[in-house]
Amino acid sequence: MESNKKYWKGLEEYKNTPDFVENNKNEFAEPLPIEDVLSEAGLSTVTPRRDFLKALGFGLGAVTLAACQKAPVHKSIPYLIRPEEVVPGIPNYYVSTFKGSPVLVKTVVGRPIKIEVNPNGGMFSTGTDAQAQASVLDLYDVSKLKAPVLKKKETTWSEMDAFVKGELNKAQASGKKIRIVSSSLNSPSAKAVVADFASKYPTTKHVQYDAVSYTGIIKANENSFGKAVLPKYNFDKADLIVSFAADFLGTWISGEEFTAQYVSNRNHKSLEKKKMSRHFQFETGMSLTGTNADTRVPIKLSEEGPALIALYNAITGNNLAGAALPNNAYATKALKLVGAELLQNKGKALVVSGSNDVSTQILVNAINAAIGSYGTTIDLDNPCKRYEGNDAEFAELINEMNRGEVAAVFFLNSNPAYDATNAKAFTDALTKVALKVSFADRADETADLCDAVAITPNYLESWGDANTYEGYYSVVQPTINPVFNSRQAEQSLLIWSDAAVQDYYQYVRNNWEKTILPSVGKTWNELLQLGVVSSTAKAAGAYSFGMSLEAVVASISASSKALQKDIELHVYESIPMRDGKHANNAFLQELPDPVSKVTWDNYIALAPKQAEKLGYKEFDLITVKGENGYAVDLPLLIQPGQAMGTASVALGYGRVKVGKAGDNVGKNAFPFVTFNNGTLKYATTAKLSAAGGREELAQTQTHHSFEGRNIIRETSLKDFLKDPAAGSGNHHKHKVYDLWTTDKHEKLGNDWVMAIDLNACTGCGSCIVACNVENNIPVVGKDEVRKRREMHWLRIDRYYSFNDEKAGHEVTKEKEIAHMEDLDQVSVVHQPMLCQHCDHAPCETVCPVLATVHSSDGLNHMAYNRCVGTRYCANNCPYKVRRFNWFNYWNDSRFDNYLNNEFTQLVLNPDVTTRSRGVMEKCSMCIQRIQAGKLTAKMEKRALKDGDIKMACQQACSANAIIFGDKNDPNSEVAKALRSERIYYVLEEINVQPGIGYMTKVRNIDSETKEAHHA
Repeated sequence: MESNKKYWKGLEEYKNTPDFVENNKNEFAEPLPIEDVLSEAGLSTVTPRRDFLKALGFGLGAVTLAACQKAPVHKSIPYLIRPEEVVPGIPNYYVSTFKGSPVLVKTVVGRPIKIEVNPNGGMFSTGTDAQAQASVLDLYDVSKLKAPVLKKKETTWSEMDAFVKGELNKAQASGKKIRIVSSSLNSPSAKAVVADFASKYPTTKHVQYDAVSYTGIIKANENSFGKAVLPKYNFDKADLIVSFAADFLGTWISGEEFTAQYVSNRNHKSLEKKKMSRHFQFETGMSLTGTNADTRVPIKLSEEGPALIALYNAITGNNLAGAALPNNAYATKALKLVGAELLQNKGKALVVSGSNDVSTQILVNAINAAIGSYGTTIDLDNPCKRYEGNDAEFAELINEMNRGEVAAVFFLNSNPAYDATNAKAFTDALTKVALKVSFADRADETADLCDAVAITPNYLESWGDANTYEGYYSVVQPTINPVFNSRQAEQSLLIWSDAAVQDYYQYVRNNWEKTILPSVGKTWNELLQLGVVSSTAKAAGAYSFGMSLEAVVASISASSKALQKDIELHVYESIPMRDGKHANNAFLQELPDPVSKVTWDNYIALAPKQAEKLGYKEFDLITVKGENGYAVDLPLLIQPGQAMGTASVALGYGRVKVGKAGDNVGKNAFPFVTFNNGTLKYATTAKLSAAGGREELAQTQTHHSFEGRNIIRETSLKDFLKDPAAGSGNHHKHKVYDLWTTDKHEKLGNDWVMAIDLNACTGCGSCIVACNVENNIPVVGKDEVRKRREMHWLRIDRYYSFNDEKAGHEVTKEKEIAHMEDLDQVSVVHQPMLCQHCDHAPCETVCPVLATVHSSDGLNHMAYNRCVGTRYCANNCPYKVRRFNWFNYWNDSRFDNYLNNEFTQLVLNPDVTTRSRGVMEKCSMCIQRIQAGKLTAKMEKRALKDGDIKMACQQACSANAIIFGDKNDPNSEVAKALRSERIYYVLEEINVQPGIGYMTKVRNIDSETKEAHHA
């Protein structure tokens, strides 16, 4: 008998033992005494009730009041006209615009909860990016300021106005300069406000700068053609695309728009017409666009300029100097092939470069002119207005402030104290300015240095407009009253300039009715219904190139030579974080990088052989020291496809004053960016050294092998044209054995299924965020992701492959070591993976409580209140798509990414329950949307039509890679897609009969390309 056994009468006695209290303090935490709660809030036990509610319940109360006031807000008009009263449970939709892209905002009882694509959006009507999907969460961010701030203290707007106007009058009297510093401003009404402000204060100048600049392209077009514009690129008109480090499917200019264009020549509909574009990508680090290329050629940063010179020579027959690539035989041979193909595709080809160097872009212009791109694949007459920043003007602003010439500076949607090239030079110069005002929603890095913070509302609380392309306009309208005591920056400028019209809503409306609406024949109310209007596009002209290239080539050669030392450092935008403006958005922080699958961090990426050569192992902490002396310690990620002699680091991380979720996540890489010859340069050099220690990155995919299983199936276009079923495995079916002979599921009504086109899916991850927002999927944080406990219902698996006759196409850990030479030339396939809703679902047979069951319309359901958390279903799932709630993530302080408080939970979809600890969950095929579609059809007394129901992931996908519908309807899009000879089912040999079919990946690669690959 054990003598040291201890017994307790019950839980109450047991929970007081020291061991239990220590291990379970979060489970049975006692509430703090009310005195302590009040003290932390700056209140006392005699605080009046109104102040108590203001301090402790302001967030929830403010949103409730904002939502409950007569909705829609101040003359907004729903997308679909309904009676003015809000009907509980029935959503309203409002058109608006997010960063120049038109969107549709879903509101429930006055609360915005979901962003959808605006079907009237024209070129933007196919999908949204991850940032747009996550943006609704920013409305409920508790890190934002609640009232305007003056001299570090909350103030009233009247006091703010008196102070600023007084300082402006002093500035005007002194004759000193006034500067408005903003990121690119493509709002016609906002530009008019700035112009009116400048009329009142004549020394005012508007300085536009972008954290990630496109000044190089704009200046190059001015030098080449006399047009200082960012062109409109038409990837859908290009049969051949050649990109030099332009991540046009991800972060370059307009990724979602370009994705829709690009995929239109490569998806299942295009392949049915026996047509597919061809894509070559030359780049340093593995980008999203590079993973989708037919042929990806890794080159060093110092080789990009010489590669373009070599391509120009191959096309024109010239012999410009500086074209040698002595250590890259693969790139040399590929460039000759590309040059020949560009000549064969004159007028149907496009060459783009992600460089911000003016000389490099001039050379790209010369190449495009030689192959007849202008007027077809490049349009200079209907230019893009997303980016209009001028790097040189911002650099001159710092000089002006240092000389004491600036009396007042206003920051609008800009944060140079964080993202300027030399932030210290900027902050030092800022101290010499008398009036510093930030239009921000929080005390960010720049706002913290200002005298006044005139807090601005979220775009979902604002009026405004956007002019993304010449002749293309969209409106911004509020979907909820301002939650906090904020005021739009434009209205503040109108008030401070004593404008005749100081109500910004009226100002916007007046501007539209006077200048835009008459030209398009629409009324204001029609605009608020459509969201978008456009005038007839101008004819795109053909432009000839007549510049001498001697000075251009000399500049490119000098820049390339300067990079040929140490490690060449590639600084880039990541898909989730971009420039870091939304770093406090937990949905984005937990969105896996499409290539590395890393969340909640940035890192330094090195090629496998490079890491081995330097003696580093994955997750080692590396000190990265830039040429300007700036140094940070970053964990190492070994990245197949990275060019030898180079390293890559993502921007957008390292924020210190953004909020609870984003503070101190990763390291700031903006200081590595340099300013040279009038533009920002994102190619630089760095020295690497071991910092000591190790930091495991939080990755959602760490397994590199699919163990010989035929999960990914691909073929070449050449083989596909001979046999549409090539590579699908449909000619060699496995013999199957049916264990469910007595349990056939009859689907007499609907049979909900899905088809996914691997040729269309780019892996961008917008669908992941859309699924998170729609289905109330919790954010678990970095530590939980490290434990493989992320909750995403939908993941996108990334598989590497390389050509190896003996080893096949599969990359395993052992082969990574043996074939490091090959791993800088890998190919990539992205595969969305979610619950397959199997007809013979293995999870259903092992659940002891019937928590997961099959429906009569082909879906695998979860009854959450039955689930007891055995996890048998997860163990039995061959696709590993079921998620277990290890904790109550929505209501546990250990996972506080500002999502588990009453305020931010207002973003939750009321049609989907939140799951508690111990419950299993997984993709439900948006069952709430299926039921809503059925109900709508029933109320309208009609049959359900194909397209009535769209999944959240499907609706967000700009590539239209996901097709959902009723298989029992032979004319539905999904039924047609599943009849394609390219369709295969993942792990179909185990006969679980999945309900999701995948279309075989097709690459437009021929024998010449393969030969170049092995050169």
